[in-house]
Amino acid sequence: MLQLREYQEQAEAAIFDYWSEESGNPLVVKATGTGKSLTMASLIKRLVGGWPDMRVMVATHVAELIEQNYLELLGVWPFAPAGIYSAGLNRRDAKAQIIFAGIQTVHNKAKQIGHIDVLLVDECHLIPMADNTMYRRFIEALLAINPDMKIVGLTATPFRLDSGRLDEGEDALFDRVVFEYGIADGIRDGYLCRLSSLPTATEYDLRGVGKLGGDYKQNALYTAVDKPDTTKSAVAETVAKGADRRSWLLFCSGVDHAFHVRDEIRAHGITCETITGETPKDERRRIIEDFKAYRIRAVTNNSVLTTGFNHKGVDLIAAMRPTKSAALYIQMMGRGTRPLYAPGMPLDTVEQRLHAIAAGPKPNCLVLDFAKLVDEHGPVDMVEPRTPGKGDGEAPIKICPQEIADANGHFGCGEKLHASVRVCPGCGYQFPEPEKKVTATASGAPILSTDDAKWRPVTSRTFRFHEAKSADKIDSVKVTYMLGMTAVNEWLGPGHSGRFKSKTDRFWVDHGGQRPFPKSPLEWLERQNELLSTQEINIAPEGRYYKVLGYKPGATKAVNDNEPANNDNGIGHAKWDELEVPF
Repeated sequence: MLQLREYQEQAEAAIFDYWSEESGNPLVVKATGTGKSLTMASLIKRLVGGWPDMRVMVATHVAELIEQNYLELLGVWPFAPAGIYSAGLNRRDAKAQIIFAGIQTVHNKAKQIGHIDVLLVDECHLIPMADNTMYRRFIEALLAINPDMKIVGLTATPFRLDSGRLDEGEDALFDRVVFEYGIADGIRDGYLCRLSSLPTATEYDLRGVGKLGGDYKQNALYTAVDKPDTTKSAVAETVAKGADRRSWLLFCSGVDHAFHVRDEIRAHGITCETITGETPKDERRRIIEDFKAYRIRAVTNNSVLTTGFNHKGVDLIAAMRPTKSAALYIQMMGRGTRPLYAPGMPLDTVEQRLHAIAAGPKPNCLVLDFAKLVDEHGPVDMVEPRTPGKGDGEAPIKICPQEIADANGHFGCGEKLHASVRVCPGCGYQFPEPEKKVTATASGAPILSTDDAKWRPVTSRTFRFHEAKSADKIDSVKVTYMLGMTAVNEWLGPGHSGRFKSKTDRFWVDHGGQRPFPKSPLEWLERQNELLSTQEINIAPEGRYYKVLGYKPGATKAVNDNEPANNDNGIGHAKWDELEVPF
């Protein structure tokens, strides 16, 4: 029986916690490679196991994901009453209690399928805002049959190119993010592989390429990028920098460009195939199987291998497809974050997993950013969608120097790093303290926002009510950690939403707090006696202050100066098994 990881259990619990408080549609954000399929499987088993008459559907857009999600459920529940409704998989189990469906097949079959209680949408960032689309028409038809149907969204990217966040705006399908576990979280915990970036000499000239719908005009982009000399230069650079890499995945700007890059790679004597939207199903399956078995070293594609494609061995990504879409950028980079642990090494703790990755055949995944995506969007673990009027600024970066020794006599590795980094995570090179502000360079930007964070023991911790400065803002909790005589502050947001709420809930659970989560700063203060102390915090310099990056809870309950002597709310909360339905 498959066992949920701690963050997967937290994601599932967050959905039920949300439904205990509100009746809306929750959104779960989990980085590529952190197991959305297993989280869905466990959630479905819990729903149908607790409410045997409930019907559940999982909808997505590609056959690989439909099959993967279906098999994941059978892994945790071998005799689940589940079926598949997908033309691509030659199954039309319309009356199954649990249906795994392809939206292209079922978008006009709502009446045939009938009553659905919970609709889970995998890769829900692909649901358009427009009403007259397959997803929207299908959802409206299901709601006409059952107005009380709940919708759960799962995605690695909670935003679209054209309309911002999925949980914002009048027409937002989802009410709020109830749980978030990002790339930085997965890398920190040893569940994802680190990305590493090197500057590239080859760049694309996009002058004159217009924009349409928030992204580049496709035909103009193809013409600007697909030039023989540029392709030859980019491939030569990939071959040189990827000499010690086993599985290359190249994202290209159009079908013709993908084939041209493939031909140039083959000219270097390297095995390479191409997958496009027109590749026959059997040929696509054969190419992917050979790629995973290392019989093919490189695969080019026109951005069709961004979702539904999983190959842990990918250790080089060449970004040859410029885009203004932050979601597409994250999806492309996510193809390289799955780890390959060293065989036989224990994986029970964070330290063990990190050591197993470092000792394995893929200690990191190299990103060659010819498209300057990192300059456009920033480090992949810190991406936020730009709102209109925020401009097109680039991220400040620096290069780990290969020609200059640090104070210990060590030379750097050439990796692109965020300007705030003081110790290179790739080689340990120590940068001197800056004398002036570091500005962006022309060579690119770092793929991860790693800094020289340090763990510090906490001598005491206090919570205080922090009143919002304006009427349109929400009050929060100010946390003050004393590190000897030094005070370090951070803020938590019970009552907020999105990433801030996920961070707050994670702090509460990690420190032993009981569910349901506090709904306001005042309730947090009243219930703080539930929490363990904080033994250490992980901090990094941020201007004149420090940023808290992590914490280690203690083994005993905290003694807070601001805690009331007796703090017993006496408030009861109904258990799930006392309710008729979970929402």
